[in-house]
Amino acid sequence: RTLLLILAFACVLVTITSFTTYSQTPSKITHYSMDEIDTSMKRESSILQATNGYGNNLSKGSKRLVSTRFRRSFLVSIGVTLASLANGGMVTNAAEPPKFKRISTQFIAALGDPKSSSGANVNEWGLWTLDPGPRGVYLKDYTKKIVKNNGVAPSGWKFDEKDWWVEEHGLIMEAPEFPLEAGRYLVTGGRSVTTPLTVTSDGKWSLEQGELYDVTHLPCRSARYTPNGDGSPLTANQSNFPVKPGAEMPNVDGCNKLDYAVLFVIGKEIVNTEDS
Repeated sequence: RTLLLILAFACVLVTITSFTTYSQTPSKITHYSMDEIDTSMKRESSILQATNGYGNNLSKGSKRLVSTRFRRSFLVSIGVTLASLANGGMVTNAAEPPKFKRISTQFIAALGDPKSSSGANVNEWGLWTLDPGPRGVYLKDYTKKIVKNNGVAPSGWKFDEKDWWVEEHGLIMEAPEFPLEAGRYLVTGGRSVTTPLTVTSDGKWSLEQGELYDVTHLPCRSARYTPNGDGSPLTANQSNFPVKPGAEMPNVDGCNKLDYAVLFVIGKEIVNTEDS
């Protein structure tokens, strides 16, 4: 009951809390509205209500997809809100910190040791500018919604049979954009750590605070599958989903698998272009 009360309180905060431009000096904080997340949550909520009210017009599969989308949007919004609250709306840095402008949440697919805080494999990191889950297709619907549509998902993205992605509910996702561009990102896993991530042009990355695990959003799981034989979404087992938070994604017969951490990007560095 206590957990439910906390989550309910956090939902209310989604509509009243604003995110900030992050700096070490409180007097310089500039607020950015949470309206876009609130609007998204209302939209998903209204869809779910419509599903409940007019269930005869939707198949069981459609209801489940709507419910999955709502839960995912809920978890993303709650995770980002709690991360802001846990960090007091600020990220501090021993050196003179750059400022970060609040953006609509994006998602980094990160490959690396959960205990690491830096690496040199940014070429293996990608970025989803939109949440790929709600744009996905269930494994069981692969033939009907992708194969029979010339390899194009209903949301318009192209499926690559040699390199494909699945999320925690068993939804085939579009691939992220590779590689992650050089820059400074404000990342969080929706728990206790929100920190700048630095990505350099020579393919290196580093976190100012914590380890990769600390900024991983555990409920969001993702894996990249590449066939090593006759593997495909047809050889995957939908009953292995959903995947528990923090658990590894299931293996698929005939495929190699890489588990990726998912990081929320809630801000980007404000670059001063006056001197450029």
